[in-house]
Amino acid sequence: MTDQATGTEAAPPGKPTSASRTTLSHIMTHADTNLLGTVHGGVIMKLVDDAAGAVAGRHSGGPAVTASMDEMAFLEPVRVGDLVHVKAQVNWTGRTSMEVGVRVLAERWNESTPATQVGSAYLVFAAVDEEGKPRRVPPVLPETDRDERRYQEAQIRRTHRLARRRAIMELRERRAAEGLDD
Repeated sequence: MTDQATGTEAAPPGKPTSASRTTLSHIMTHADTNLLGTVHGGVIMKLVDDAAGAVAGRHSGGPAVTASMDEMAFLEPVRVGDLVHVKAQVNWTGRTSMEVGVRVLAERWNESTPATQVGSAYLVFAAVDEEGKPRRVPPVLPETDRDERRYQEAQIRRTHRLARRRAIMELRERRAAEGLDD
């Protein structure tokens, strides 16, 4: 996905980080388990994508599609009976894209112990119009020092994503020029 909006539309007014921040909670059941008896990573990834999509849609004021997911980290296993909380917020915005940061926490459904962080991820969403074309998103306005740190870190991740994409395209072009089509 690119970060190019069609036309010369003006940027919408900015929105504070808190305007679209959300938490999605779900209790894990046997239907969510893998062959090892813990919750399948794909189940957690779907919850992450669902929460991030809700945040991206709220922030952009309309439909947004997942463009990429990177740095999905599973820190601890999730078990049947865990109450999982997926916390998401917009960290950074471009013209038509947004990085959403997600933290995954789990706690036993029947205990009063604090939730433990079990995962994290960064996703990039592109805002689209009714025809599926990119549309402008409001700038995100960091409200706290933590929000500002996340914004700056997101800019670094974006620079790395773009550099990686550029390097891969250059390699493919070089291999094609040498007759090494894959």
